[in-house]
Amino acid sequence: MTTKSAAAAARATVYGYPRQGRSRELKKAIEGYWKGRVTAADLRATAAELRRANWQELVGTGIHEVPTGDFSYYDHVLDTTVMVGAIPERHRAAVESDAMDGYFAMARGTQDVAPLEMTKWFDTNYHYLVPELGPDTVFTADPGKQVAEFKEALALGLTPRPVIVGPVTYLLLAKPAPGVAAGFDPLTLLDRLLPVYAEVLADLRAAGAQWVQLDEPALVQDRTPAELNAVQRAYRALGTLADRPKLLVASYFDRLGDALPILAKAPVEGLALDFTETAAANLDALAAVGGLPGKRLVAGVVNGRNIWVNDMEKSLATLGTLLGLADRVDVAASCSLLHVPLDATTERDIEPQILRWLAFARQKAAEIVTLARGLTHGTDAIAAELSANRTALASRNSSPITRDPTVRARSSAATDADARRSQTYPQRSAAQRAHLNLPLLPTTTIGSFPQTGELRTARADLRAGRIDTAGYEERIRAEIREVVSFQEKTGLDVLVHGEAERNDMVQYFAERLTGYLATQHGWVQSYGTRYVRPPILAGDISRPEPMTVRWTTYAQSLTDRPVKGMLTGPVTMLAWSFVRDDQSRAETARQVALALRDEVNDLEAAGTSVIQVDEPALRETLPLRAADRPTYLAWATEAFRLTTSGVRPDTQIHTHMCYAEFGDIIQAIDDLDADVISLEAARSHMQVAHELAAHGYPREAGPGVYDIHSPRVPSAQEVAALLRTALKAIPAERLWVNPDCGLKTRGWPETRDSLESLVTAARTVRAELLPS
Repeated sequence: MTTKSAAAAARATVYGYPRQGRSRELKKAIEGYWKGRVTAADLRATAAELRRANWQELVGTGIHEVPTGDFSYYDHVLDTTVMVGAIPERHRAAVESDAMDGYFAMARGTQDVAPLEMTKWFDTNYHYLVPELGPDTVFTADPGKQVAEFKEALALGLTPRPVIVGPVTYLLLAKPAPGVAAGFDPLTLLDRLLPVYAEVLADLRAAGAQWVQLDEPALVQDRTPAELNAVQRAYRALGTLADRPKLLVASYFDRLGDALPILAKAPVEGLALDFTETAAANLDALAAVGGLPGKRLVAGVVNGRNIWVNDMEKSLATLGTLLGLADRVDVAASCSLLHVPLDATTERDIEPQILRWLAFARQKAAEIVTLARGLTHGTDAIAAELSANRTALASRNSSPITRDPTVRARSSAATDADARRSQTYPQRSAAQRAHLNLPLLPTTTIGSFPQTGELRTARADLRAGRIDTAGYEERIRAEIREVVSFQEKTGLDVLVHGEAERNDMVQYFAERLTGYLATQHGWVQSYGTRYVRPPILAGDISRPEPMTVRWTTYAQSLTDRPVKGMLTGPVTMLAWSFVRDDQSRAETARQVALALRDEVNDLEAAGTSVIQVDEPALRETLPLRAADRPTYLAWATEAFRLTTSGVRPDTQIHTHMCYAEFGDIIQAIDDLDADVISLEAARSHMQVAHELAAHGYPREAGPGVYDIHSPRVPSAQEVAALLRTALKAIPAERLWVNPDCGLKTRGWPETRDSLESLVTAARTVRAELLPS
């Protein structure tokens, strides 16, 4: 490889870093603040210390330029809403009274005021708060957070680069505010928004910022000519400002497509592009437009979304090709490292051989630094690192952990007939109605009930040896008895066992399937203070023994009402894990589906008549480009049907999805052939019910009537109003009544009150429908 001159030495950087701290200090401080145990000053101090630790860790690893502004108390899109002054009218008084409390009110709502809608950040499991805009929206600049955090890093003697959601992506992520006429396009507000960005950029320049990164991930999706024109106008306007820092426009998660030539010609100083497998086309596209002469290119060659070690020789080859396409080439991860855990070295329970295959955020930063050094000084300068990298890759490729001939033979033998129910839905529906004998507008919950402090203590006691397995299981049985009793007294029609034994809806199953690895400290932010530990899908998948049958049948023994069996579906098992990258996702999904099929069949054999297989990630994992979607949806829906199609016609199959845009996958939802689907709908005002109706969805559905991501308790009147709205789209004989999602994160008092409202509302509306 040609060695670059010292003047053009490649810099190492990242776009963002995990926010939570090594022991989830941020989560604990924020939740303590909500409960009144932590003051605002103490919360700010904790946040400042976490930012300082992150920056110093990055610099200690060798990162040259650290991101600022990526840190958030809840969500960086919500931070952008504050930065541009787009506070919804219903939250203005709270924000003006107390900025921090108002901020959290927008995120979580209050008893009297609904929060902003929440949905998935592109095709990740991170959730953002959706901006609400209308023709009367007035933007005002509030760069305080960005400037303050930049100055914090500058005071530490670092080289900071503020990171901000770009103006086009911000508007493309927004929705019309409640009450705004249908058809309003937030992008029409671009000319009103750009002066606010100009003011923020000027303030950052005055504070000393040399570069500012504007993130435009929405541009990797298919965009209309009007949207591409908006990109051109936005960056012509911002690029020609007299008083601004240098601009680095960043895209990630996929190939940039038609926006690339526009940005290549724009008067900005740099582009950051994804060059990992999902965006490999960026390399050819960049060459096709003649490269970026006179510009800086930040090359995302380290996968920021998965945890496998980088193939350094492959990345160096890509970087070497890029050297001739830009004025300078710097090295980064493909996206913010927000999407991976903090540090693999804290994992004591993973075999050392396997640990060498893994790279969390800290290790990825080190990989970036090594690649930058190799790009600058040649491969001889990193010979030891390259040798260790080759050894780790070879170890994984040859490991028996990754290959199970029995699993592969079963997967190859599966047929199309295995993925089809034995009878059509109308035939099954008649059999299920006769078998279950449920009332009109049947009520149920999504699955989990509150994970109390007592349950968490019981798990900790078991791990620490303070109680034995028998003692732990008695605590679980006691919790199941309480949950079943509560549901019966409340009047729910189809019950659940409450999932007291489950730590997480994916991890629980991963710990019981071969081929998966579980972490102890691999926390990743899902939304706000909700962190999950995605398991690692390292090898071929099989189910050694039943995973849920014992607890489900125990719950059923306590009641005459049907108790749902609860499983996580194959697509979600992939999406919410760090999936293997050495075979197709379609093959991995099929393996998981066959393992889950065994569980479904065992549940039915044990007497379970209603089985729910959750697929909240079906929409989340949808490829960002339309051309890539049919292939994905074909294998994803087949995997679900392969899981569920081995049961009798009178066994009712449910599925559940939440917090995503469902309109563009309605046909795929139909193709799942589930008997009942429950979906998030409370925050989006029953939008999905109308989307199902417009499609002509023929089966039963439960659009959620209770927003479980907010602490507020809905009244029976409010729930009844939502049900009446749903009935305008879904016939009563096919409408279910349920919350938006599981109740794991809620407290018992609000859960009791909310479910009582739900049942009361269902009975009220049911009475309105039935003849007197």
